[in-house]
Amino acid sequence: MPARLPKVLLEVRGLTVIRDRATLLDGVDWRVARGEHWAVVGPNGCGKTSLLRVLVGYLSPTAGEFALLGRNYGGTDWRELRLQIGLVASALQASIPPAETAAETVISGKFAQLDLWAEFTRADHAAALRWLRFAGAAALALRPWEQLSQGERQRVLIARALMARPQLLILDEPCAGLDPVARADFLDFLDRFARRRGAPGLVLVTHHLEEITPAFTHALVLRAGRVVAAGPRRAALTARPLGAAFGVPVTVRTHTGRLQLALRARRRRQMFGR
Repeated sequence: MPARLPKVLLEVRGLTVIRDRATLLDGVDWRVARGEHWAVVGPNGCGKTSLLRVLVGYLSPTAGEFALLGRNYGGTDWRELRLQIGLVASALQASIPPAETAAETVISGKFAQLDLWAEFTRADHAAALRWLRFAGAAALALRPWEQLSQGERQRVLIARALMARPQLLILDEPCAGLDPVARADFLDFLDRFARRRGAPGLVLVTHHLEEITPAFTHALVLRAGRVVAAGPRRAALTARPLGAAFGVPVTVRTHTGRLQLALRARRRRQMFGR
């Protein structure tokens, strides 16, 4: 009988990161259960990037603890365990060789490498083509990285992240640099993917509420390294916690299933003199 998968994908308890007397994260508690898709929201400098770097093992916490798939950080080989975390981030792009083909970039995800050097098999290549096809990028398989548009690169990075069949997929500002048409197309793809049976848990990091598609069920709102709200989106993505996170009174509206954040009229007149 196959082992039962844990119900909790990720659990963070009292996570604190201090560097050079600056507190980047301050006692963060967070729990991601199987079947949930989370948006992580907050202004620049709120701790989103630091949280991601801790989760993928690039930044060591000062205090607190966290576990992935029931296995605690520090008590297991995190290099092996982080294969269960797929990452799509613009920061990865600078490490991909310009001449590397899209298929090779996808294969590199199996080994958690950038600039593929490991030997791979025909089966690995076939799997890469399947994931490119799934991401709507099959025609890009032989195209060099330097010839891909920003939208095409994001799809290739998603295929790369899925190559290792992760349990958790983190998307760090995936729409950065996309034109409006490419952005809309990418978000539609992401929403369909999130609803797919067997999809990994998704964590979307953004400060644009309109990028949070209806498939995202929960939200974590951060300010200055602390949790302002965490839970179902209908409670976390409301005017009070978002206003506290961004430091200004806001209103939140829903249009065609997407959220829209706006300054309250009085505050807007104070800021812009109208």
